[in-house]
Amino acid sequence: MLFKKFAVAAAIATTLAFVGCSKKEEAPAADATAAASEAVEAATEATDAATEATDAAAEATDAAAEATNAAADATVVASDVVVTEASAAQ
Repeated sequence: MLFKKFAVAAAIATTLAFVGCSKKEEAPAADATAAASEAVEAATEATDAATEATDAAAEATDAAAEATNAAADATVVASDVVVTEASAAQ
């Protein structure tokens, strides 16, 4: 009879310990899930920022191309002026 009481007490203690461990393990899992959600959100924000940076770089490239074309046109005009002045001087 005494052995039976010890067995029941041991079973109850084991059950309580198991339930306690399960509750302890749920909190880290919830923390890990929250951290993963934050990581996904941060990755999404980084992707959006990279897209905006790519768009800005494309606009800067277009502006640089326009500036290069304007400089080329100015060079042609300056060359024409020099040739015209040289012809007039002769």
